[in-house]
Amino acid sequence: MTDMGVAGTDWSSAELDLIVADYFAMLKEEQAGQTIRKTEHRRALKAQIPRSDGSIEFKHQNISAVLTQLGLPRIRGYVPAWNFQGAIALAIGRYLEDQPDPVPMATRPLAGFGDMPALFVGPPPSSPPINAKAKRAFERVARKFDPALRDQMNRALGEAGEQLIYEREQELLISADRRDLARKVRWVSKEDGDGAGYDIRSYDPSGSERWIEVKTTRGGSTTPFYLTRNENEVARERPDAFRLYRLHDFSRQPGLFTLKPPLEAVLQLEALTFQASLK
Repeated sequence: MTDMGVAGTDWSSAELDLIVADYFAMLKEEQAGQTIRKTEHRRALKAQIPRSDGSIEFKHQNISAVLTQLGLPRIRGYVPAWNFQGAIALAIGRYLEDQPDPVPMATRPLAGFGDMPALFVGPPPSSPPINAKAKRAFERVARKFDPALRDQMNRALGEAGEQLIYEREQELLISADRRDLARKVRWVSKEDGDGAGYDIRSYDPSGSERWIEVKTTRGGSTTPFYLTRNENEVARERPDAFRLYRLHDFSRQPGLFTLKPPLEAVLQLEALTFQASLK
């Protein structure tokens, strides 16, 4: 679908830059807990861009789609519209060149069960329907602002996600009248380091072990993530115990879906780096 304005022309780069900047201004207001005055924003934007309300609304939804794939927060009221053009992805890339982390998230440790945010648990998502031409433009931006690498390197984000699951596993076992098992839940990556191939050792109510690897993102459920060779090998060796917990939308209302081996059946795994040594 081609997004045309009232004049029947494609959006120019200048127009796209303006609407991207306006979107991030609203997003920052929302993330700060403020009420977004969408009508005022749209009125100010239309003073610079001769586009209809519907065209502006649709373009905001396009921006939501790109940000979701980039693993960045989006405005709640603008549901992603996946049939975006590559030009909007490139405009977002230009914005991120000046502000690579435009909506910083401050993480804090949980104070206990009562401090846990509500967690929406749902099924794994399906891949979004991005057309081939737009996907190529998006991938150019994604390679530069790698969402999976950013999440992987954000230790505060990763630790906050692991703590949420650690607390939740204990609470679930207590609720199932298995306080004996709740006391045995271990935050392995924090206590022993990252070499185990999973983060948390937990149990189901019957007593079977669960080796949980937690992957956390501020972005949506379809945001890509890194899986280490060690984690994948542990999943293959212990498919009965290994579970991958994907936490998404962590900067606002966290959601969770779980995956179990074989991971290749549900994930597209791509080798990105190789260990090299002289022959």
